[in-house]
Amino acid sequence: MPMPSGSLRADEIKRNVTTLTFDLYGTIVDMQKGLIEAATPYLAAKGWTGRPDAFVTWWRRTHFENSMIDALIDRGHTPYREIGRRALTLTLERAGIPHTRDEVVALVAKIETLKPFEDALSALGRLKGRYRLAILSNGDPDMLENAKPHIGFEFDAYLSIADAGYFKPHAAT
Repeated sequence: MPMPSGSLRADEIKRNVTTLTFDLYGTIVDMQKGLIEAATPYLAAKGWTGRPDAFVTWWRRTHFENSMIDALIDRGHTPYREIGRRALTLTLERAGIPHTRDEVVALVAKIETLKPFEDALSALGRLKGRYRLAILSNGDPDMLENAKPHIGFEFDAYLSIADAGYFKPHAAT
């Protein structure tokens, strides 16, 4: 089958691509598992009897929706951490869980300590010999810096979309 006009063949890609970028949250680090582990004791201490996995999914979905709204209405960039605090606050309110701002700040900070998926480090190690590897993340620059010791792998670059002022997948990123 002929390649569409302007498309690169696999061998051309192998010859010409020198750098690979990866999202951090949900691609390299396991957000769902890590946030469930962080939220479960908090929710239990609050007497909440719902499913922690459902709570975390609700939190993450709200976070994603808010970041997309931020980009779509072009109101200026809101830091990832602040979007996270708003999303968690709204999720806690919807679930009827009393909370303090300090509790929200502490739970959102857990995002910076998440561990990679089990197979991520070995796969990255295999790629490292052939390519430069970079993180391209919606996370704030200081969040990426704080995450480095928990990832267990040294990327060649850590790029935050904060410089572009728009969340992925906006073209400016």
